[in-house]
Amino acid sequence: MSKQELKQKVIKAIENAKKDIHSIADEIYKNPEYGYKEFNTSKLVQEFFKRFNLPVETELGITGCAIRVNSGKPGPNILVMGELDGISSMNHPDALPDGASHSCGHNHQIAGLLGSAVGILESDILSKLGGQVTFLAVPAEEFIEVEYRDQLRKDGKIKYLSGKQHLIAEGFFDNVDMALMFHSYDCGEQKAVLNLKSNGFLGKKIAFKGKEAHAGGAPEQGINALNMATLAMNNIHAQRETLKDEDWIRIHPIITKGGDLTNVVPGDVKMESYIRGNSVEAIAAANKKFDRAIKAGAMAIGGEVEIVDIPGYLPMLCDEQLINAFKGNLLELGMTEDDICPKQNCAASFDFGDVTHLMPAIHPMMGGITGGLHAANYRVVDKDLAYITPAKTMAMTVVDLLYGEAELAKKIINDFKPVLSKDEYLNFLKSMDKSTNYSYLEE
Repeated sequence: MSKQELKQKVIKAIENAKKDIHSIADEIYKNPEYGYKEFNTSKLVQEFFKRFNLPVETELGITGCAIRVNSGKPGPNILVMGELDGISSMNHPDALPDGASHSCGHNHQIAGLLGSAVGILESDILSKLGGQVTFLAVPAEEFIEVEYRDQLRKDGKIKYLSGKQHLIAEGFFDNVDMALMFHSYDCGEQKAVLNLKSNGFLGKKIAFKGKEAHAGGAPEQGINALNMATLAMNNIHAQRETLKDEDWIRIHPIITKGGDLTNVVPGDVKMESYIRGNSVEAIAAANKKFDRAIKAGAMAIGGEVEIVDIPGYLPMLCDEQLINAFKGNLLELGMTEDDICPKQNCAASFDFGDVTHLMPAIHPMMGGITGGLHAANYRVVDKDLAYITPAKTMAMTVVDLLYGEAELAKKIINDFKPVLSKDEYLNFLKSMDKSTNYSYLEE
């Protein structure tokens, strides 16, 4: 059986399951859950996985789940992923009362993940594949609810705040040779963006400590932590003209606690921020300026500040040979060159960037939506393009990689030069994980 015949069988299997794929994507969309809390979403995925009569691995990073195909067969292991979690978008019309929504498009990823599994497993092609496939529903891509996740880490339930980081540290990726996934995106007049170069980032938690006092009766006896934070924010703004355009630096702090009572001088104020950039070096340079700005705010008022650095995500570096294979399958499915944007820069961040530093991997952006990610105007306008086309394309790409003796997969693996080994990667995360206190209290 030729490779093209195998692909046609894959396409037919996915077409036959289209109703089921649409249904689970829509069900997840209506019931979004935040990272490491995706229990109901995970149950839906596990139930879908059971149709393949394979053992389902569960509790991967609390809520993640996976199945392994051709387990134990010699040859490369291709990982296909989709993300379980939602994002907070309070003003989105479909958001839950707590703001949870799937204006991130992760429900599309799960549809694509499950659809590609259908294509591989319900097409009777496994004997023609010279390797293994792992299908993983991974938790906690959105870097939110930092306090909650930090407590999970302190309790020993996770090692890192991101699902992929945690699973890398736990060893799930140790026997994986390359990784495929996609993300939804408003591609404008086009239908796909193939090579997305994204920012990485460093997470920051800031705690200003002052001294409470009666705000009306004795404000002079207090040390106003909110004033420290306000000055720090202005200091950060004053640094913006010093940031290089080519580094794509984005700094966006928020105050998560501004005080306790109106008539009490705030003594405990908290901030969070990301520092984004397109290289580790650019992020480090911006971080120095950020910390200076924070310390200066505390110094001016004479208080204390704790600066906590949390490992964020690395910039995304997609593999060109994998991109070419994915593109070829989009063209086979009827897209034209004009439908496809070959390369684009993005100042957002994805924890898949960490994976791309360790192995050949791709994260194309697929259309089918309008509006901004994480925004109130996010809408799905073409479910087949958002759910079904990525499922077909990823499954067809797996066929390309593993057909026969998996020659293409082996070539890509042989040509790939990892930016970091696993040990180097974990040591890098540890170096970014620190807490520093500064006190400017007068004796």
